[in-house]
Amino acid sequence: MEETKEEMKKISLIVPCYNEESCLLAFDREIAKVAEQMQGYDFEVLYVNDGSADGTLAMIRGFSQNRPYVRYLSFSRNFGKEAAMYAGFCNATGDYVAVMDADLQDPPHILPEMVKILETGEYDSVATRRVDRAGEPPIRSFFARMFYKVINKISDADVVDGARDYRLMRREMVDVIVEMGERNRFSKGIFGWIGFRTYWYDFENVERAAGETKWNFWKLFKYSIDGIVSFSQMPLTIASWMGVACTGFSLLAIIFIVVRKLLWGDEVQGWASNMCVMIFIGGVQLFCLGVIGQYVGKTYVETKKRPHYIVSECSDEKIKKIG
Repeated sequence: MEETKEEMKKISLIVPCYNEESCLLAFDREIAKVAEQMQGYDFEVLYVNDGSADGTLAMIRGFSQNRPYVRYLSFSRNFGKEAAMYAGFCNATGDYVAVMDADLQDPPHILPEMVKILETGEYDSVATRRVDRAGEPPIRSFFARMFYKVINKISDADVVDGARDYRLMRREMVDVIVEMGERNRFSKGIFGWIGFRTYWYDFENVERAAGETKWNFWKLFKYSIDGIVSFSQMPLTIASWMGVACTGFSLLAIIFIVVRKLLWGDEVQGWASNMCVMIFIGGVQLFCLGVIGQYVGKTYVETKKRPHYIVSECSDEKIKKIG
């Protein structure tokens, strides 16, 4: 007896989109192939339009009319990929939920293998990671590797080098992620922090299907700072120890000045050295204030409790409009 639709397990694919008009047709074709291949599962593709300025929304509307498994929601403005992923988690209805980029750097064809691994019952999620960074600028690759090393040493979040947002998760894991309603989100850190049994699926780096990446060096740098501040208090500890070191240095300087005055008198000299000390200490103070400011600013954002996203258009009434 064939499995009925009600008995089928449902797979939800969350697809954040920001100006992905050039990639969407190819992505839709690939997803259609996967859905055809996996007829034993019920499919849901949830597109999240993150305030795109091109024809992304119009294309998604067309998909929803031609593909019965397509749902979508469109933000009132650009809220960022983290907000788009969170909106997807809040609105996905599948037993298994996956996040997948629309540029085809997250290969849809490996999804059946990921499902098979999850179906064994040994794991709660199947996460992907790149085994190489072919095609990526050397400087960007270097700083990316350094970031993974740093954040794993100074925080309790397990962030794997080369990890993608592309992962397939059980419903239980997704529900926990939704409950973590923090505004300053760093999903790679959240995935690692909540635990659960994870299988790492390695694949070779894939170039974008079309268009250009929306993540330049400075956006990635800011994102890495957000990740460190969100999952570690080590920068505050470093600032504190720098303050202690400067205080000790200042005490030694005072002792030196007093001893020199007693032994050799009060000669007018040392203006340059004094200025260097003042500039050094002032720089350290400003650095420490900046570190503290990062944490104060994040706390300020959290206390305002503004929504992660606002939906201006969606495919159905079940979509949560504000979250």
